[in-house]
Amino acid sequence: MTSQPPMTPQPMNSQPPMGQMQQPQPLQNQFFRPPSNPIQAQQQSYSRSGTPQMSRPPYQMTSGQFSPQLSSRSPSPGFPPPPTDKQMPQSPNIGSASPLTGRHRQKYPEQMGKAYSNGPDSLPNMNQGMQTPQQPQFFVPGNMGQQNIMQRDLQSPVPGFQSPMNSLSNSFSNMNLNSQKNVTSVSLFNAPPNVQAIDDCPEPIIPAQFCMQSEKKNPAYSYCCSTLNAVPQNNALLQKSKIPFGLVLSPYKNIGPDEPEVPVVSPEVISRCKICRAYINPFITFVDQGTRWKCNICHAVNDLPAFYNWDPKTRQAVDRNTIPELNSAVVEFVATQEYTSGPPQPVVIMLVIDVSFQSIQSGMVATAARTILSTLDSIPNYDNRTKIGFITYDSTLHFYNLNSNLTEPQMLVVSDLDDIFIPAPDDLLVNLKESRAVIESFLNKLGSMHKNTQNVSSALPAALTAAHKILGPIGGKIAVLQSNIPNCGKNSLKKREDPTLYNTSKESTLLQPADNWYKDFALECSKRQISVDMFVFSGQYTDVATISTLPRFTGGSIYFYPGFDASRVEDASKFSSELNRFLSKKVGFEAVLRIRSTRGISIKGFYGNFFLLATDLIQLPNVNPDNCYALEASIDKDLTSEQFISFQAAVLHTSNNGERRIRVVTNVIPVTNNLTEVFANADPRAIAVLTAKKAVNRTITDKLEDARNLIISTCVDIMGAYKQAFTSSGQASQLLIIENLALLPVLIQALLKNIAFRRGNIPSDIRSFALSVLYGSPIENSLAYIYSKLYAIHILDANTGLPIPNTSQVYMPPRINLSMQRMTQDGIYLLDNSQHIIIWLSRGSNPELVNALFQKPYEAIQSGKTTLPAPNNDYATRINNIIEYIRKSRLISYNNMPYVYIVKEDDNNRGWFISHMVEDKLDNELSYPQFLSHLREQVNYIYIYIFIN
Repeated sequence: MTSQPPMTPQPMNSQPPMGQMQQPQPLQNQFFRPPSNPIQAQQQSYSRSGTPQMSRPPYQMTSGQFSPQLSSRSPSPGFPPPPTDKQMPQSPNIGSASPLTGRHRQKYPEQMGKAYSNGPDSLPNMNQGMQTPQQPQFFVPGNMGQQNIMQRDLQSPVPGFQSPMNSLSNSFSNMNLNSQKNVTSVSLFNAPPNVQAIDDCPEPIIPAQFCMQSEKKNPAYSYCCSTLNAVPQNNALLQKSKIPFGLVLSPYKNIGPDEPEVPVVSPEVISRCKICRAYINPFITFVDQGTRWKCNICHAVNDLPAFYNWDPKTRQAVDRNTIPELNSAVVEFVATQEYTSGPPQPVVIMLVIDVSFQSIQSGMVATAARTILSTLDSIPNYDNRTKIGFITYDSTLHFYNLNSNLTEPQMLVVSDLDDIFIPAPDDLLVNLKESRAVIESFLNKLGSMHKNTQNVSSALPAALTAAHKILGPIGGKIAVLQSNIPNCGKNSLKKREDPTLYNTSKESTLLQPADNWYKDFALECSKRQISVDMFVFSGQYTDVATISTLPRFTGGSIYFYPGFDASRVEDASKFSSELNRFLSKKVGFEAVLRIRSTRGISIKGFYGNFFLLATDLIQLPNVNPDNCYALEASIDKDLTSEQFISFQAAVLHTSNNGERRIRVVTNVIPVTNNLTEVFANADPRAIAVLTAKKAVNRTITDKLEDARNLIISTCVDIMGAYKQAFTSSGQASQLLIIENLALLPVLIQALLKNIAFRRGNIPSDIRSFALSVLYGSPIENSLAYIYSKLYAIHILDANTGLPIPNTSQVYMPPRINLSMQRMTQDGIYLLDNSQHIIIWLSRGSNPELVNALFQKPYEAIQSGKTTLPAPNNDYATRINNIIEYIRKSRLISYNNMPYVYIVKEDDNNRGWFISHMVEDKLDNELSYPQFLSHLREQVNYIYIYIFIN
């Protein structure tokens, strides 16, 4: 079967030129079409990812050594045709609540779920998800030697239809697009999604002739990405496209080892627009012979400080190409005196640690004490002003006098939880350098200090209140290490987990805070420049939905360790690595984030962990580099006079070294009046991440089913708008979308099947943590969490797993689609879902490779969390390199050290692995072809409804 040739989208009213009228064609089956070149179709061979595959021997052992080569194994089955109406359910279970019938597969590791259920559910038969490899039934569009339809249309334009790229060039005379987009439509039924393209983020547009001819780029994708890289000229055009217009921002992101540092500048005067107060940036224009500059946001003309033209020290003209703020879209200004109102806040950390029975028995307290002790030298303390303090609690509060004049710490116990009394208030928060000896003595004793406790109570609200009183006058960070549900004193919580509410309209009540005190307390902390971070350890219900409110409104993060047991080296290593990184990473304090945009653009929604002060102003007690923020914008007035629009995010904060600084991120997007260009410049990755954050907010404020409806309606609306504008009624049997949006349906389907939103018997703590991950994590982490990365690690090429020269990276294997049909019985697979790394083994897995990697046969390998043995051969070294690269990258970008799991086809965690195969049918959730058929029905319904009305 061959695919349809790509089709250039054209408005409905466009007509072919005279003499080129097409003759009526006989009807053909929409799913089975004869190849245009049968001989070529028979000769073409495809790999599992749909790309041409070379014939080489598989990865084999030769003379005791491993030689990585490509596999010549026959490809797995191709993309099946969509089911017929008889095969499809009469009423697909999408967008409406419906109780599940039958037994449910387990969807999370046994260690994560055993505290919530009596045992694992029944698991599906392995043979149901595996098929004998056969010749694929699809071909990649454009690979059949057909003429490029887009080029043909550009050579012979159709009357009434303007060439997209020519229009773009005409509309943006001041814009220089690096390469032209091949604007084509694709039929989604013809081929599986090209998941390797998920990692191919759009290159930033390079505007030219703003202030100089030197290269100036928009921020890197990880700093700022837009759902639309060409903005509609008016709101009517935006509404016609149905594409949500928004940005995903990480202005204070973690800097990887291969990324350039943000330029830090300290000018005599920070040049800002006198009208909109925007900061000078690479996208302004110079006027009046370069003595003044025109703001790219409000177009006001401002005086240019003299030091941008003349250097009095060298007595020479300034080369503006060397000025960072004129050449980098991301820059950090050292604030002048006008931005400060007193001494900068020092680094302040108050650790609040649960020392109840469960915390001691799990080894959490001892592991925390060792980690903090080993991290003291890494805690930022550039100006020797860093302060640190400790509070421990069970049914009482324990304060610790760490005065530098003491030889041993003093523990002060307060048992009155109703009226918190702070003993020795001046000695509970001490200078790290001055009291170093006393702090070390305390940490050496903390691990065994409460070893004989039998107290199972947790007075978390009282401990938080005490920490707030201590930090209130100065601000800082509260880090809570909690192992039990708060069950003692005021505002304690009760166990409200009720499995009978799963898959009902009342399930959302389990995902919303049980007590408003936690939100009110978080808002009070935000006013005092105090952030709260939660480390949650438990084998039982802890009401994550309620306690996650604390970091959500204070700019913090939540870390979740269900079933934590420090006697397992994997648990202790993960927690220690993340706590170490948490204490030592660069953060900003007492910050505000303001978003400025071109007149006519307004912000209608913000999403992320913060407190919203105004429509364009966010309060951030802690500028957390692990967090990401999203905004949704609207077009309030016609942008006809604008060639481009600008967004500028400015974060005023106190850095770790005590300086007041302003991180400025400026993004420029061209304006178009062409609907084709709007669709051609839409980014499905950013759309999916923005939709995920909106859906999380909808779940917390409304219902889980409302969030699912929002997700599916976003996709249906976009595809319906595209069909209405660019397809004809004769194409109702197809499901067409512009080529660059081909990933949108699979990302939307994966989001619906994510543990945060999918139906099933999912404990509310597990689901609430998943919601927190989607709400606050950066875009790279969010994409991996939505659509996991799956690699075949039994077939490696010559470079896979080897370090890339002069970088900290390694060559990664190609991604494959999340479907059991893409997997073979003799394969070994690695899945990265951003939180865990899962190695899949089956009984048929290559025994030589299994033994090389694990140094034992399949039967002797234990499933579950694992630490791979030290490699003793080339194959094991490569796989270990891949795993370590993933783990280190996650730790740097999001402070998450993923567990490594082994899942075997015949163990209890098999269902958890299979639940990641989002393109397959799982329980009552549709497979990807079935999901496409459902989308087609919904899109056709909208199309017919609009046509009739």
